[in-house]
Amino acid sequence: MRISALEGRRVAIWGLGREGRAALTLLRSRLHELFLDLVVDVEQQVAFTRQVVADDIDAPVLLRKAHLGFLDSALLLYLRQRLTQAEAQGERAVVSAEDMAAQLSVFERSANPDQARFSRQAASAVEKAKKLNLVRPLAGGEQRFEVSPTLKLLFPAEEIQALTRSYRALADGSAVLPAAATPDDDPDDSAPEADA
Repeated sequence: MRISALEGRRVAIWGLGREGRAALTLLRSRLHELFLDLVVDVEQQVAFTRQVVADDIDAPVLLRKAHLGFLDSALLLYLRQRLTQAEAQGERAVVSAEDMAAQLSVFERSANPDQARFSRQAASAVEKAKKLNLVRPLAGGEQRFEVSPTLKLLFPAEEIQALTRSYRALADGSAVLPAAATPDDDPDDSAPEADA
């Protein structure tokens, strides 16, 4: 497996024949000893590790979990949707900070007395997406980002569909949040998680 520089980052070049497959097999084996799975998508040229979950073994947890709150999850849904649309059109998934803020504004309470607070929460959700590498800034455009193709692997279609149905029900008012949890409270207890 060779390493090449791409936009100032070191990235692995996949699919280099027998040597590349042997290196991936060895890497998978070593990671499995640490209770980690190596997830590789050769087509997208992305790879990441995932914690092995085994009920019968007390495996050490080596990866951090990042809890996603209400707005974080809503942003994740938008990014995943944008990635799917871009892939269908054969292009890169690019979003702007304004696009992300506009998508999150759907979840702002009507007649919100504290619009500045909501704006800070929306900006925080964007920052969290950057920190978790769900989006990365594009060169030459400080407010434009490329959606990471790993989203497709991290969050299966079934999870995305279930979360989308729940959030649509919240957006159109047909679902009611428990009294202790509102979109402005940004609850983390029942929100999805991402390996960091």
